[in-house]
This record gives sequence, structure tokens and C-alpha cells, in this order.
Amino acid sequence: MKGVMRFGKKGKLSPQYIRPYRISKRIGNVAYELELPQELSMDSLTYEEIPIQILDCQVRKLRTKEVASVKLLWRNQFIEEATWEAEEEIKKRYPYRFEPKEIPDQGTNSLLGTF
Repeated sequence: MKGVMRFGKKGKLSPQYIRPYRISKRIGNVAYELELPQELSMDSLTYEEIPIQILDCQVRKLRTKEVASVKLLWRNQFIEEATWEAEEEIKKRYPYRFEPKEIPDQGTNSLLGTF
């Protein structure tokens, strides 16, 4: 078939990257638990995203309160993938990101800018 990529020819699932692993347990009709080598353990497959820049700030007015949000650019993400997060939660997790930075010839920058 023209334009159809078959398993095993190209991509991340090709034998160059993935080899057969022993099935340790059958979970369902088509789901299995595999015995993976140590380099593919769950610990090595996770990482924490770190905010590298605050792009924008806003305060949303709800019926009874106001909620401050910041638009964050995360490490290894494009600007299009920036997310709005609650300012209070980000201040708890990354308090050093809200310290004023001194920018030459511009004075102190309160929030916006690179870290």
C-alpha cells in the first residue's frame, strides 16, 4: 500500500530502538505487562518541567474573588505551548522565580522577563 508505514521499518518502534521483551503478566485481551531493562524503568522516563519565563500576568474577577494568573513558558516547550497557571501555586513551587531582577538601563523588573 502506498503511503502506509509498516511496523518495524521506520520510527521509534523499529527494531533499531525496541527489542522483544519477556511478557510477565497478561492484563487484558490485548494488554500485557513486560519485563523491561533497568534503563527503561519508570524512574528514568520522568522529568519535571521547569518554568523559564513569565510571559504575561492577568487577574480574573469571579463573583466573590479575584484570581491572579501567570502565563509560563516551560523548559523544552515552544511559546505556543505556554500555559496559564495560578500565580499563588507557582509562587509556592518556585518562589525564586518571583524575585525582582535588575536589568541594565531599565531598573528593576518585577515579574516579566527571563529567569
